[in-house]
Amino acid sequence: MLTLPTKSNTLEPYRLLGNPLTPRAPKIPLTRTAFAAAHVVSDPLRERNPWDTRPAVDWDATLGFRQTLWDQGLDLAEAMDTAQRGMGVDWPTALELIQRTMVAARAHPLKPRVACGVGTDHIPPADLQSADAILAAYMTQAEAIEAAGGQLILMASRAFPAMGADEDGYRQVYRHLIDGAKDPVILHWLGEMFEAALAGYWGSTDVAKASEFVLALIAENPAKVDGIKISLLDQAHEEVFRARLPAGVRLYTGDDFNYAPLIAGDGTHYSHALLGIFAAIAPAASQALEALAQNDMTTYHALLAPTVPLSREIFCAPTRFYKAGIAFLSWLNGHQSHFIMPAGFQSSRDIGHYAEVFRLADQANLLTNPDLATARMRTLLALHGIE
Repeated sequence: MLTLPTKSNTLEPYRLLGNPLTPRAPKIPLTRTAFAAAHVVSDPLRERNPWDTRPAVDWDATLGFRQTLWDQGLDLAEAMDTAQRGMGVDWPTALELIQRTMVAARAHPLKPRVACGVGTDHIPPADLQSADAILAAYMTQAEAIEAAGGQLILMASRAFPAMGADEDGYRQVYRHLIDGAKDPVILHWLGEMFEAALAGYWGSTDVAKASEFVLALIAENPAKVDGIKISLLDQAHEEVFRARLPAGVRLYTGDDFNYAPLIAGDGTHYSHALLGIFAAIAPAASQALEALAQNDMTTYHALLAPTVPLSREIFCAPTRFYKAGIAFLSWLNGHQSHFIMPAGFQSSRDIGHYAEVFRLADQANLLTNPDLATARMRTLLALHGIE
């Protein structure tokens, strides 16, 4: 029995009631591509001046977490915003992460796919004042990632909105990146709820106008576009958008609120997945996708339905702080020995939030070792003066 804080600033007893899922590999091939975006585990013994210096990474724990995702049949989206790109993890650290991950992926028996985030975050924003400068920044990272063997995810760059880029500016950069990539790329449309500096991406604050531009961009060379990840938290928009994609181009949902119906599809079209929440709910995600591949929709929805309230809590506003919930569950489930994040990011959420994540993870059957999770939650509560 634990005493947990509530959203109404009271304390109430809580007894675990979940029936934890056992992580395992799928028994059959999945019919959806499912990239889980994973976080970075700090090494608190080596961390110095965490706000001002490069993060110290616990490479064993970081790569070990990725192994658990691969063991369950999930693919990996590496060095994305879930890994705190530009929010505690810099480009040199991200590149080392990508290089180490690619070596580990090649050695894994399931041969998972790994797609890696390409950005412009190694160049100060003041030096990215033209399309040529933005393109050069992207190319530096793209070449390094391709050299490591990773597929490219062209992450949205804050530099475009910062300089007020119009459609011609976006087209100049993206046309070169798409056409020149070694393998088909994944585009990345991240809404301002995830990152305020990305408001007006693709040259317009009108989502319909921005959509027309992106669809035209893809249609110019669809063979070099694997798919597009859309994180606008708008199910209706995603359903209309994916129906207009050229044949063979995937829609990777980044909608951490509505992923269950989007992945299931409408009978004609469906979304694949590139989701931060899949790293937190891996056993449920993997086993639900296995059920989907067997056309067992009852099991699919039974597994994913309890994860949706959990995901909505982890991704609640301010949404950009969701990484803390991902790392918190990793700690509760024994994938890391501590709850310390690069740049002290664990302080971005309050104890009431963590208590609710604990409750909802239990109710979604995702506390794989209840005794360990309870002991660690008790430690966090004591740190906040709750005995």
